[in-house]
Amino acid sequence: MITQNTIQQILNRIDIVDIVGSFVKLKKRGANYLGNCPFHNEKTPSFTVSPSKEIYKCFGCGVSGNAISFVMEHEKYSYVEALRWLAQRYQIEVEETEVSAERKQQLQLADSLYIINGFAKEYFSETLFNSEEGQNVGLSYFEERGFTEETIRKFQLGYCLNTRDAFVKAATAKGYNLEYLQKTGLVTIRNEQPADNYRGRVIFPIHNQSGKVLGFGARILVKSDKAPKYINSPENEIYVKSRVLYGTYFARHAIDKLNECLLVEGYTDVISLHQAGVENVVASSGTSLTQDQLRLIKKYTNNLTIIYDGDAAGIKAALRGLDMAIEEGLNVKLVLLPEKEDPDSYVQRIGAAAFREFIEENKQDFVLFKLQISLKDAGNDSSKKSQLVNEIAETISKIDKAEDFTKQQDYIRQCSQVLKIDEQGLIQLVNKFIRERITKREQQSRNNNHAPDDDLSDEAIAAMEAMAEAESGYTAENLFNKDEKQEKELVKILLRFGDKPFSEESQNTVADYVFHLPYDFESLVDSELVKRILREYKRIYDEGNIPDKKWFLYHEDQDLSKNIALIMEDREADLSLNWKERFEIDTVYGDNAYLKDTISTSNYLILRKIKKMIVENQEEAGRLSDFEEIKRCMELHQHLKQLEKELTQGLGTVIFK
Repeated sequence: MITQNTIQQILNRIDIVDIVGSFVKLKKRGANYLGNCPFHNEKTPSFTVSPSKEIYKCFGCGVSGNAISFVMEHEKYSYVEALRWLAQRYQIEVEETEVSAERKQQLQLADSLYIINGFAKEYFSETLFNSEEGQNVGLSYFEERGFTEETIRKFQLGYCLNTRDAFVKAATAKGYNLEYLQKTGLVTIRNEQPADNYRGRVIFPIHNQSGKVLGFGARILVKSDKAPKYINSPENEIYVKSRVLYGTYFARHAIDKLNECLLVEGYTDVISLHQAGVENVVASSGTSLTQDQLRLIKKYTNNLTIIYDGDAAGIKAALRGLDMAIEEGLNVKLVLLPEKEDPDSYVQRIGAAAFREFIEENKQDFVLFKLQISLKDAGNDSSKKSQLVNEIAETISKIDKAEDFTKQQDYIRQCSQVLKIDEQGLIQLVNKFIRERITKREQQSRNNNHAPDDDLSDEAIAAMEAMAEAESGYTAENLFNKDEKQEKELVKILLRFGDKPFSEESQNTVADYVFHLPYDFESLVDSELVKRILREYKRIYDEGNIPDKKWFLYHEDQDLSKNIALIMEDREADLSLNWKERFEIDTVYGDNAYLKDTISTSNYLILRKIKKMIVENQEEAGRLSDFEEIKRCMELHQHLKQLEKELTQGLGTVIFK
């Protein structure tokens, strides 16, 4: 949506020290800047910002990236949201590409709803603090709940007068559209006249991740058999309840830093805990967790702790939906508060420190907790026990990522012991559910005319890889391409020297040399990451341009951008990492030292390919019986060995094992 011209203006103005320095206190150390990492707790600064390379790197937790990715990670913005934030900071007018009339209308409607909600938030806050009714009714209620003025203002709480149309009159006087006011749920039509929907209620604004108001929760303060205790905004173009967790905007930094999200039920639970200093908390607003809400949590952390104050039956019902959390890869823990306590009352009674201590001491694993409650409910009923075994096996089967293989096996072992059943039998049952899910997914692909990408699904491949890793003792690191660093050297050379002349006699550039090698990079490179980068580079090169490192460093594909930052963060002296030791090559940086590195790197990759061809040719010769075919293989072998010799001499004294 944002034009390339605007993006380029933003890139030209970006100062990573300025951007990071607005969130982190930085001190100059030599050519770089140093500070405490905002992404994890540390006492000794290990967070480094390099203005020359335009990247940041924490040597404590390993996080790294550029100015845009920093804003995205710190503020939990999307790429476009981060660009808009930077454009506003540098006072750059944002140009957008032409959109359809329908899409333009949708965007304008969304903007209008945000503006109306922003006005309503200010109106209700003003009413709470500066009207007699607001102070006597609304403010008194919040004070009775123990909320300080600072907390009330932080969460932008408010009050709606208990009159028919005070708000709607104020809103229409400002020129706000009555139809849009109805869309937000702030106004309703009664007896063919507009009326305030939240009259006589305290107001809880609901924010998105960037702090804009999406909607409201409104609580009645008098007992009524006719009126509901809470009224929430209806779903509209900006507010979809299943995608929102109350308090996310205020909790996002604490969740990120503590690497844990606490989940409670209501608005006041969140506010009380924040006021007490427990800030990594959000609320589901009384609904079962949805997949979108779980993915929102996963943006900040993989660790979810749910705090319940209900009875066992209610908890069991709520647990049914938590299998989705397992599928999302979240580590789910449960905490039961003492009887007749909720998070709001309990934290006010015992204080933040004791509350945190209680949470830590009483966390229970979701799967094992679900098993214990269900087993107690099943009693001696054999059919219920059989159903329980199936439920637990199905839950465990959803832990199907390769890195969670050990966790899955541990659950199988513990659950089989609790259930007193054969461990091998539970393994087979878990595998049955995995196979059924794979078959179902592949069938859906065929029904949608989408052939599966492979004969095996992602889950099956991941499980096989995990089993192979467990049985062989290999680590993930052992499975990585051992030559990937050398492949990344080619990326580094292109990004740093792609536009440099390859020789004084020729007009060709380093990029020209690389993309006119006797073998294309697709056959020279094994790493899919490196191939992705080179394909993007080649696409721009074929259009007649040579991209520099900044184009990739600030690429909208954040995965690509982060990997470029990791590739570029190595010290310049490490450009030919291990080459001197392994291949007896001296890498001395002079004015044209990049030429030697370009030739050495490309020759190394070509030599590696030739060695593979030699092995393949020998294997083919071993399968042949026809003399002429064997002779052809022998001639090819001699040719390849001659190329190997020449390239080895080109690299220097290179000894391959």
